[in-house]
Amino acid sequence: MSDPLESLRNRIDELDRRLIEALAERQRVVTEIAGLKTDPVLPLQDAERERDLLSRVSALAGAQGLDSYFVESLYRRILEHSVRFQAARQDNKGRGAGLVVAYQGVEGSYSHTAARSHFAAAQGEVQFHGYRSFAAALEAVVCGEAEVAFLPIENSLTGSITETYDLLSQTNLHLIGEEVHRVEHCLIALKPVPLGLIRRIGSHPQALAQCSNFLAALRDCRVEIESDTASAAMLVAESGDLSRAAIASEEAATRYGLQVIKRNIANQKENYTRFVAVAREAKPADCRLPHKTSLLLTTAHEKGALARCLDALAQHGVNLTKLESRPSLERPWQYLFYLDHEGGLHEQHVDLALRELAKHAEAVRILGTYPRSGTVSLAQKQQTTVPISQGIAEAPTANIVAPLPAAKEHSAYRLASRAHRGTDTIIEIGQIRVGGDDAPFVMIAGPCSVESREQITACACAVRDAGGGLLRGGCFKPRTSRYDFQGLGFDGLTLLHEAAQAYGLRIVTEVLHPADVDAVAREADVLQIGARNMQNFALLKAVGKSRLPVLLKRGLMASIDEWLAAAEYVMAEGNGRVILCERGIRTFETATRNTLDLSAVPVLRERTHLPVIVDPSHAAGRREWVAPLARAARAVGAHGVMIEIHPEPDRAMSDGPQSLDFEQFRALAREMSGKQVG
Repeated sequence: MSDPLESLRNRIDELDRRLIEALAERQRVVTEIAGLKTDPVLPLQDAERERDLLSRVSALAGAQGLDSYFVESLYRRILEHSVRFQAARQDNKGRGAGLVVAYQGVEGSYSHTAARSHFAAAQGEVQFHGYRSFAAALEAVVCGEAEVAFLPIENSLTGSITETYDLLSQTNLHLIGEEVHRVEHCLIALKPVPLGLIRRIGSHPQALAQCSNFLAALRDCRVEIESDTASAAMLVAESGDLSRAAIASEEAATRYGLQVIKRNIANQKENYTRFVAVAREAKPADCRLPHKTSLLLTTAHEKGALARCLDALAQHGVNLTKLESRPSLERPWQYLFYLDHEGGLHEQHVDLALRELAKHAEAVRILGTYPRSGTVSLAQKQQTTVPISQGIAEAPTANIVAPLPAAKEHSAYRLASRAHRGTDTIIEIGQIRVGGDDAPFVMIAGPCSVESREQITACACAVRDAGGGLLRGGCFKPRTSRYDFQGLGFDGLTLLHEAAQAYGLRIVTEVLHPADVDAVAREADVLQIGARNMQNFALLKAVGKSRLPVLLKRGLMASIDEWLAAAEYVMAEGNGRVILCERGIRTFETATRNTLDLSAVPVLRERTHLPVIVDPSHAAGRREWVAPLARAARAVGAHGVMIEIHPEPDRAMSDGPQSLDFEQFRALAREMSGKQVG
């Protein structure tokens, strides 16, 4: 009798073979299309067709019982590869065999992974050779050992990688491409041992700097500098020492047989490294793709020299994306300037701008013009990630905010006052915008408390399927009764992060203690201050020092002025990204859990430039009243609502009576968007 498990595995193997055959057949068709697109009149990318395709595969996935977000994500990668393949096909030097790419590090390093991604669509065989240093990788290109060097040049957390800039100034090489690669640092070891047993952690200096907050919280642990992240992982594997760990990627852990102890340990969750491809010869620009240009600029050592150069670019509409200064090796206390700007040398306004720039600079060297990273997936960016918001933006709504009278200065909240800033603050959370009259209406949804992996994953799926982009969930619950559910703490935060990441959502979660702000900020996208903590001034100051948006709920018995004064504590620490949330206040009325003060919304719109949202769930206390209050919140001018949902509200560990089930939430989403969802 055959083993049932083995039989099922054999079926999966056969399905995998058929999937690969189907992908190969698709690639052959893409190759034929690429042959037709040698005509420069034909676009490399049809964004409208790609949006239609993603919509179709999403519908097909749903009909087959598959997760639509998972299937869409796969197809975005397939489409990205197809466009890159077609772009590479147009490059004569990309044809044939024999492309050697030099990078710093060993297999499994971030440089190696990013290089594989960048050259995945190259024609012919690509060989990746690791070198001990950035200089050695560039020297391999100079002496002909490699065609391209692939080097990191800046990181979104720690800034510019100055060694790369200095090396570029000393060689006569050309930038021919860039890749923005997401970095997720993991702590990896031989076995999943407790953190308290780790005594040595090794990694590249950049990775150590990006995880400085995590490392500072460890006790009796020595930090060791290694040549790259994957080399650190390899040394752990070779050591056999259970007390030794490395900071590296999950891919490095898999490659060297190690275990991930903790994911996402960087100071901030959004961590990206930009890499550049460097070659001996410049690469012709394909005018059908948006480009970027990099320059090396030398100015006279006199007043206003740099300003005149920058003005030359501005006058011709050239958008500067990077300005970096480095000391001149030949002239002490004088500097070279590295500039990146949008547009390629083939564009007329760029050509005119650079001609004008040359009149004001001592020397201008063009390092390269190349396709911008991400331009091969424009359809992904153009596809709406929050259909609810888009639908509301399209719906005919009256501007309920009348022209504002002259703003009055309020001594308790100068920074939050209209007198300080007349225009509305718009807060960006990924691709979601909160605030202003023109920004789409926002819906935040999720459970009151994170209870289990299954529960929060189901909620994330429901939010995504309804077209939402922001997932809320409580991990630390300050309950009135000590005996109510207090939350899962940091374990719940990990589950919330994993669920949001799986469905492409952003996280809103509450932080209770100033000491926890940095740790919660590593996982969250928005820090929530609950009603009971509205005047916890130490906590307000702590979140004010963070770089994340802060959602500040109104206190149970707080006046509007007291609420805005609390926001001032956050803003005075340098963080102006505050969202005000009306969630109901205590009154004599007992029919509802709290009394939702809808009049606060137009009052706030008059007094402050900060965005305002409404939480009808905590105000109502009963799920049947949530939808009417959500409609009312939108009618009086709120920028969004926050809704509590649960797969089984009657079995929820906290706030079940006010939580919508998934069907009720989908119905509300359909109503608010005016479109069919799912």
